[in-house]
Amino acid sequence: MEGNNDYTTYHPGDIVYVFYRNPHTQDVANVQEAAVVKHPENPNELALFLYETYYPLTNEMAVYATEMDAMQAYEQYFG
Repeated sequence: MEGNNDYTTYHPGDIVYVFYRNPHTQDVANVQEAAVVKHPENPNELALFLYETYYPLTNEMAVYATEMDAMQAYEQYFG
């Protein structure tokens, strides 16, 4: 199952799900809820707001519209 790489479908305020790796323990990943927001440094772009940090919303991210989709992909890749 692939994440949604068509980022034009997202709007500020949408809730999505992504894989997040623990920055202190790189071999630990989990599914995390994130908010789609306007990028604070470039209001014409979207970003993901996760753990008090903004991440540019790019086609390099696997973004899932539902937690179930994210969990299924997580099991496929990390299971």
